[in-house]
Amino acid sequence: MCAARMHADEADIDVSLVRRLVDGQFPHWAGLPLEPVVSSGTENAMYRLGEDMAVRLPRREGAAAVRLPRREGAAGDVEGEQRWLPRLAPHLPVAVPAPLGKGGPAEGYPWSWSVYRWLEGENPVAGRIAEPGLLAGDLGKFVTALREIDPVGGPPSGRGVPLATRDAPTRAAIGELLGIIDTEAATTAWEEALRIPEWSGPAAWSHGDLSPGNVLVDRGRLSAVIDFGVAGVGDPSVDLIVAWNLLPAEARGVFREALGADDATWARGRGWALSIALIQLPYYRNTNPVLAAGSRHVIREVFADHGCAARAGRGAGD
Repeated sequence: MCAARMHADEADIDVSLVRRLVDGQFPHWAGLPLEPVVSSGTENAMYRLGEDMAVRLPRREGAAAVRLPRREGAAGDVEGEQRWLPRLAPHLPVAVPAPLGKGGPAEGYPWSWSVYRWLEGENPVAGRIAEPGLLAGDLGKFVTALREIDPVGGPPSGRGVPLATRDAPTRAAIGELLGIIDTEAATTAWEEALRIPEWSGPAAWSHGDLSPGNVLVDRGRLSAVIDFGVAGVGDPSVDLIVAWNLLPAEARGVFREALGADDATWARGRGWALSIALIQLPYYRNTNPVLAAGSRHVIREVFADHGCAARAGRGAGD
């Protein structure tokens, strides 16, 4: 059975293919149990190999820049993660993926792929966090530690760019959401975000995609952060998105205080959260219900921050 398709240009990936790739290129792991990992991830298919490894394969070479400016494509992320994760890991307070091997194109699969150490934990769910204040503090420590890593020589962040670079795709997405969300409120909130001064501080490391699907918790505490595909150096404001896609309003102050975020940085992070959610919702509305529901959640939270008495969606069945 192939991984559920979310993009027109993605490869066909199934257990049989991954088995052949692993056995052919890593014969010392041949015969280990292999099973798909259920995930809301959009750019990679994941399989558990044995008890303590994960095979991660890009679904496609490139994403449409107009629709999904998150990244140029997961296939290009493999090299960056293989190079940089071992350098970042010693400076971070929680686990990150540890590369164990890099596979190459074979068996009709066209790109490089990775084998990582398996990380235990579960993805947190917004609205169902037992100790949100503690998790907010943990996330603040992670983002702070990442920002403190020497940025010299680091790759440009896939999202450490001015919000204005996302104006066209964000407005296009708002147009597609007519009748699904309050598009007038969305336009007002987005235009307010565009008026925020650009980042004027030094370039710093950011994860770039700090969403619930890329966070692992153990007994309510942050245990690991995964998917560094767009990590790099630039405006680190994008890592504030977790304040709206995961943390409840009452815990956001803990996260903000841990980062020492000023008003402009905080508002810029909120603008990032809104833009990402607006672009994701129409694209994944019918193919990834978890991500679509998360996008609706972010839109509602941003509207609430703006004091908008707007209805972000018509219901889970839309």
